[in-house]
Amino acid sequence: MKVFLLAMICALPAQAEDTSPFKHPPRPVISELVNLQTGQRESYVGTVVSRIEIDLGFPLIGTIAERPVDAGDLVAKGQVLARLNPEDLDADLRAAEAGVAVATAQLRSARDASERAAELKARGVGSDTRAEDAERALTAAKARVIQAEAALARAFDMRGFASLEAPQDGVVTRIFAESGATLSAGQPVLRLAATEEREIVIDLAENDLAALNIGTEFEVVLAANSSITAKATLTRIDPVADRNTRTRRLHLTLTNPPGSFRLGALARVSPAINSSAGVAINASAILDVNGNPAVWVVDRSTNKVALTPVTIGNQFGAQLRITEGLSAGDEVIVKGIHSLVDGQIVGPRVIQ
Repeated sequence: MKVFLLAMICALPAQAEDTSPFKHPPRPVISELVNLQTGQRESYVGTVVSRIEIDLGFPLIGTIAERPVDAGDLVAKGQVLARLNPEDLDADLRAAEAGVAVATAQLRSARDASERAAELKARGVGSDTRAEDAERALTAAKARVIQAEAALARAFDMRGFASLEAPQDGVVTRIFAESGATLSAGQPVLRLAATEEREIVIDLAENDLAALNIGTEFEVVLAANSSITAKATLTRIDPVADRNTRTRRLHLTLTNPPGSFRLGALARVSPAINSSAGVAINASAILDVNGNPAVWVVDRSTNKVALTPVTIGNQFGAQLRITEGLSAGDEVIVKGIHSLVDGQIVGPRVIQ
């Protein structure tokens, strides 16, 4: 019996060692790389457009006599784009010229009458009343001349409005009215896009906007020829989403682009390396620690996780902009965040 007990006691350490907890391998984690969810820089397809595009029309009623340009034509500043039928305007101009001639003749007569009345008064054979009446008539005649000259100047201006000229170098992108059409004042005839300043427009969902700031630089590649590149800067984000697609339009101003970046061309844009793009993560990665937001960041040199405090900015859909605490390229865990402990070793990354 004693031998049996001794054998049992000697076997206890081995049994204790056998019943120790089983060491599981580190579990994989669902995570994302900040602003690099796929491990590559995001790229978008956009269209080259003019930064300045205006609809041009006549400021008066009339009928189009000719339109020497068509859609797609390149035009220079000051070039005539369309003309109205000038018959009515020419008639108004001739009437205004006649009005000036009549007013000038009346002024001469009033001046002669005023001088005669003043002379008779000085000789004592004319009354003061007659001299005063002549002086008032002279003043009225001078005013009529000024009025007639103003009407003539206006008629000249209106006659000039019969020619529609290009306010800048550009390309005609759309035609609204053909020759022979009768227009109301201000009705557009054509659309002119300036060629000096060009930009690329892209439409993005709210989630894609979270990491993009005004001033972010982009690298641009022409879709038709990948060897032709340019630089662009994000200058404006439309404040209102499109009612149909629910996307927001971004405007990227091109910097000295090659001539191959013609209006309407397709281009692929990507945030430039070391650009001023912001930091954004999925909202599911945020952990509330005593009322303060934090995230789990994986250090792949040790495969350990660290609880990192962050400062949250605006939210764009499911994405949150992070103003402090993270840098582009950090690996952040987005699922299972409540089952981790600081310093825990985790397994490989799983892309959701």
